[in-house]
Formats: sequence, structure tokens, C-alpha cells
Amino acid sequence: MHGHRTAALASVLVVLVIAGVGAGVYISNRPAAGVSTSSSPASSVIRVVAAENFWGSLVSQLGGSRVNVTSIVSDPNIDPHEYESSPANAIAITDAQLVVVNGAGYDAWALDIIGAESTPNQLVLNVQEVVNQSLTANPHFWYSPYYVNDTVAAMYRDLVRIDPADTAYFRQQYANLNASLWQSYMGQEQQIKHEYAGAPVASTESIFVYMANATGLDVVSPAAFMDAVAEGNDPSAQSVAQFDQLLEGGNSSVKVLVYNEQTVTPLTQDIKALAAQNQIPTIGVTETIQPPGATFQAWMQGEVYSLQNALNAQELGQ
Repeated sequence: MHGHRTAALASVLVVLVIAGVGAGVYISNRPAAGVSTSSSPASSVIRVVAAENFWGSLVSQLGGSRVNVTSIVSDPNIDPHEYESSPANAIAITDAQLVVVNGAGYDAWALDIIGAESTPNQLVLNVQEVVNQSLTANPHFWYSPYYVNDTVAAMYRDLVRIDPADTAYFRQQYANLNASLWQSYMGQEQQIKHEYAGAPVASTESIFVYMANATGLDVVSPAAFMDAVAEGNDPSAQSVAQFDQLLEGGNSSVKVLVYNEQTVTPLTQDIKALAAQNQIPTIGVTETIQPPGATFQAWMQGEVYSLQNALNAQELGQ
């Protein structure tokens, strides 16, 4: 199974780089109301706004010198689920030629601005739509390498649509970015899957589910607990008790606790402390790029290596 998934993901990357994202391969993104397909002059720099800095990093690397990217949500000290927009955000989004939003309720404030302004000739890339997920889906799409590949492909298509004269430049940027993503962390995820497929892990929040799927790990923490924390709600007493039982005692099978450092509550802190009491390694993950100046792939690489190190340490300790 591991070999099949690794080959499949590698094949996707190779095919996309060679084909330059041929027509019909990926789901088209949704243009804003009234958008036309006219292109801007090749000499102009494309104005891009990304609602979150993880998508902003990717489109910035893809567009290179041909884009000017503004990322709105990037503060490591806030929960992006609770972000509130500002007039400056509205101006930036209204003036953009391309807006990248996450969707699935994660950045409804950005979609509200787009809907209110209906800027002519503006393209809107909604990741939720690109990856064909519902409004109620787990919104942490950037933690899935497969969804990242789909989104980068859609970004490429939009940049070419806006500036077809620079297609060759974007194609090379696209090839470089795909190679970097694989070499930095996607390949490492496949290595974890090869070594630890099926290993039970716990997470304080649903942010980790997509990475767990990519690495073949089994998330055993209660879904009700993870979803409640992600939505800023109090988990039920039943789900808290279930989580505690998973971590307690020397017979716990949980290999690692994954802890979202941007949705911290007294309850998640208690869970973290309980894991420490039972010698279960904890790794921190974040909603936005940390540190904010890092690239998307450097951020992901750090988290994936932390996960692998924790799994290795737990195995050596047994």
C-alpha cells in the first residue's frame, strides 16, 4: 500500500510538471461575479491577496517576480478561526486581481468582502472548491499534500490565465515548487507511512487529521473533542473522559500527542500535561506558518520531522 501511494503521489508531480497542468486535469476555480477572461499586460505585476499566509507563501513562490502577494492572516498569537477583518483587508481584497481563500467556513470574512464588492476581472481561488469538499468539511486543507498539489495546480492555471505571456516563466516556477515540496516534506511523510502505518496517535484538534491520513497514522482521539476545540466550543464531558482514558496509565497505546498551539485552552493544556505524566511525546503544530517569514515547505518540514522524531523516540523507549 505504501509503495502504491508513494508512486501515485510522485507520478502526479511528474505528470503535472511535464504537462504544465493540461486543460481538464484539475477542477477549475470559481471566478468572482462578472469576471472576464481578459489578460493583463505581461509587464505588469499581478496583485494577489491570500486570506492566510500558508496559501500566500505558495502563490508567492509560484508567481516569483511576476506577483505581489499580500497575506492577511499570519499572526502566530491568534486563532485564525476567530479572525475578524478590517477596512484595510477590504481594500486589499478589492484591489486584487487574484484572491486565494481557504473556504469551508475558515475565512468567511474574506468571502463576504468578495461578495460585497464583486470586483470586475478578479479571479477567486477557493481551495474548498478546488479540492471538491463541502462547506462543513474539515477546513485544514493545507495539511493534506494531495490538496496542496491540487491547489498549487489551480494557482498555476490562474496566473497563466491572468498573464499568458509569462506562461513559460510560471511553468518553470511550478516545476521548481513541486520539486521543493516533495523534497522538503511530502517524501518524508511517505517515509513515516512506510515505517509507522497504523500507529495510534492523538490530537487536541482536527488540524492533524489530513497529515495523519498522508502518513498512515491512526488518529484515535475522540472526533467530538477535536471538532469542538477547532470550533472554539467546549468538548462534551464524555469526549473529555474518553480522551483521558486514552492517555492514562502504562498501558496507553498512544504513540504521540499532537497539540495545536494556536487553539490553546485550559482543557487542552490539561490533556498535554496528562500525556507528559504518562511519557507520551507531544509535538506542537500551528494553523499559520511559523515563524511567519518561513516558506510553506520549511514550516511543514519542521513539523513532519518533529513527528518522525517523536515516533522514533517512543519506539526506542519501549
